[in-house]
Amino acid sequence: MSKMRYTARRRAALLLCIVMLVSAVCTAFIPAAVCMAEENSGDSTGLELESPSAILMEASTGQVIYEKDADVSVHPASITKIMTLILIFDAIKEGKIKLEDEVTVSEYAASMGGSQVFLEAGEKQTVDTMIKCISMASANDACVSMAEHISGTESAFVQKMNERAKGLGMNNTTFVNCCGLDADGHMSTARDVALMSRELINSYPEIHDYSTIWMDTMIHSTRKGDTEFGLTNTNKLIKQYEWATGLKTGSTELAKCCLSATASKDGVDLIAVIMAAPNSKTRFSEAINLLNYGFSTCDIYKDEQMPVLEGVEVSQGKKDILSCEYEKEFSHMFLESANHEEITKELKLNDNITAPVNEGDVVGSLEYYYQGNLIGSVNVLAAESIEKADFVHQLGKVFRKLLL
Repeated sequence: MSKMRYTARRRAALLLCIVMLVSAVCTAFIPAAVCMAEENSGDSTGLELESPSAILMEASTGQVIYEKDADVSVHPASITKIMTLILIFDAIKEGKIKLEDEVTVSEYAASMGGSQVFLEAGEKQTVDTMIKCISMASANDACVSMAEHISGTESAFVQKMNERAKGLGMNNTTFVNCCGLDADGHMSTARDVALMSRELINSYPEIHDYSTIWMDTMIHSTRKGDTEFGLTNTNKLIKQYEWATGLKTGSTELAKCCLSATASKDGVDLIAVIMAAPNSKTRFSEAINLLNYGFSTCDIYKDEQMPVLEGVEVSQGKKDILSCEYEKEFSHMFLESANHEEITKELKLNDNITAPVNEGDVVGSLEYYYQGNLIGSVNVLAAESIEKADFVHQLGKVFRKLLL
């Protein structure tokens, strides 16, 4: 009987030890697991934005540094005008209009509400002045005047806006008007706004000549005579942030307060987009927070000494040597400091290139490696077209070789 009690006590003691051991392990493990879960689920950037939608993009590479619900569909307000400006500069580049051309304001354009510079029907302003009014004062009347000047009607211009948007990969954007007034179906996203902002500043950097002006004037010339009208930039970052270069504000009842802010520092160009901020102060302060984070994080490598390309051999062509060119300059963004001296390059050209070759055909690539890892490449393109040699050309080449 005593032996049975002894055995029972041993079992109870053993069970108690097991319970205490399990409890100790759990006590040690659970906080660590909780901390790990919190660390994994937390925002490593330390950024806490009140605005419901935002994105930070590096302009030269298009790499996204930070995003918060960047694909949520929202009303874009006057940030819409970024696309309007793209089409204006497209038209200038294509030779359809010039900066000194005069634009006549229609009754419809003059009737635009919202932000405006109070253009009158029949009034004439240059394209240059219209761009200034759009960029600085977010003038709806100037937007519609330019849309009609370029495409005949605003609706035709808006169709081009949507086509251009699709070409940029703005798959969640639909424009209904050219100025951003609230309208059913007129929607975009923070990511799409960043994409069109990048297109504007990269393709037409002269936009900064307008978007960085804080105050200026224009002259209204009407039947009543000439009157001076003051212009003030709606983008307060131009005064508040040392490295600001633009770009566009927007606010309506449905859109709340929006901003596409561009800035440049030490060779790094950033785009910070804030959508649906509760107030104007928040959109500017949070854009500054994003830009400061980006500048503290980004390390941009730009290859300013790409290898000289020599001609490559082509078989069965009217010419034996094909001249080549790079598709673009190479740049790469590191999200931490990198030793640029450890970046290596490897030029790879296609073997056995055979005519016909068309100008723009890819004939190789220049690959870039950092610490042995591929970080990007640039295509090598044919800089000319070479036709396939016919029998006469082939025979002539044989005779020339024999004579040599």
